[in-house]
Amino acid sequence: QVQLVESGGGLVQAGDSLRLSCAASGRTLSSYAMGWFRQAPGKEREFVAAISRSGGNNHYADSVKGRFTISRENAKNTVYLQMNSLKPEDTAVYYCASSRYFGGSSPATYDYWGQGTQVTVSS
Repeated sequence: QVQLVESGGGLVQAGDSLRLSCAASGRTLSSYAMGWFRQAPGKEREFVAAISRSGGNNHYADSVKGRFTISRENAKNTVYLQMNSLKPEDTAVYYCASSRYFGGSSPATYDYWGQGTQVTVSS
């Protein structure tokens, strides 16, 4: 079992940047592929980005491609989501999650979840 804690959210203006962190405890992070999801009020949780165990592979939702970058430092048991050129429609609670398999974009393919961190982008 792994415990995940997100941090780095906040209130920013459109066009600004934020970097989210997801710190893991329990099992080592290198045992898992990792993903970021987000959920806006009244909407379903949606896939944002995923990264393989080694960090050598990743994929993104079309809505964030070219603006967001997922990365990981297994030695620090931490995954990051660098978010640039933020838009008001990026406003949501952002969650990190772990999976035994890389490539899934459905929340059902992820096993453990953090509590989320709020990102609010004003226009």
